[in-house]
Amino acid sequence: MRHYEIIFMIHPDQTSEQVLKIVNNYKEFIKKNHGLVHRLEDWGRRQLSYKINKLQKAYYILLNVELSPKIIIILKDKFRFDNVVIRNLILQLKNKVVTMSPVLKLKDEKNKSL
Repeated sequence: MRHYEIIFMIHPDQTSEQVLKIVNNYKEFIKKNHGLVHRLEDWGRRQLSYKINKLQKAYYILLNVELSPKIIIILKDKFRFDNVVIRNLILQLKNKVVTMSPVLKLKDEKNKSL
């Protein structure tokens, strides 16, 4: 089992309920294949730095998981053939990460100051 950080972007036409359902499907896939989800963060709908398929916004999701390399290959294929996933990035890490990401920390600080 190895540690991975996964970030994927979901098409902005999806509703919040649909995004939640998509995330839960991937989470269940990981758990069914004896993986562990150490961190799940929904960064919300954000502006893209450049257009992707004529889109300017997307929903960002961050996952830190522990999976076998064989399952990661299957997960990459699932991302590739899922029409609502615009882009994805999978990084292998040395250790598990459970702390809050800098993106969410910044978001929380903004909310506290208001």
